[in-house]
Amino acid sequence: MRKNVWWKNAHPYQEKTMMKPKAIMLAVALFFVGIALGFAENPHMGKWKLNPAKSDLGPGAPKNTTVVYEAAGDKVRVTVDGVGSDGKPIHNEWTGRFDGKDYPVTGDANSDERSYTKIDERTLGFNFKKGGKRVAGGRIEVSADGRHRTVTVRGLGPEGKKFMSTTVYDKQ
Repeated sequence: MRKNVWWKNAHPYQEKTMMKPKAIMLAVALFFVGIALGFAENPHMGKWKLNPAKSDLGPGAPKNTTVVYEAAGDKVRVTVDGVGSDGKPIHNEWTGRFDGKDYPVTGDANSDERSYTKIDERTLGFNFKKGGKRVAGGRIEVSADGRHRTVTVRGLGPEGKKFMSTTVYDKQ
């Protein structure tokens, strides 16, 4: 006696169309896993804490005590907390890509756009702009062991005075 099996009585194209959602879901899942792995391999990702003993903060430069790089979809979110040159707490956020294009920054009185450019696996270049005009720029370099990051910045402070600072951060 033959058993009636539901898929044997299905329309010939039904089996193929039922496989499409599974294939699409698998492709989407693999895409996000690939993004996550790409960020996991990025030495800039994670929480960084200022090491004041190894840093040379120039006059007029803000003191960023913690900086966090984290995945935000297919972009990177950079969150900065610290103390401004006026002694008041600062908090700002930037979300974008390391592609050299300007993306908006929120919470920073000195800049309204930032761009980051990947120079090599451990080095980023960056520019800060206010009203379309470049106000600061520099480089961020992560040590070969991935435990330290050095940020060199040159720019103009809020009063228009030039500053230069080199800060060292330890990975948390």
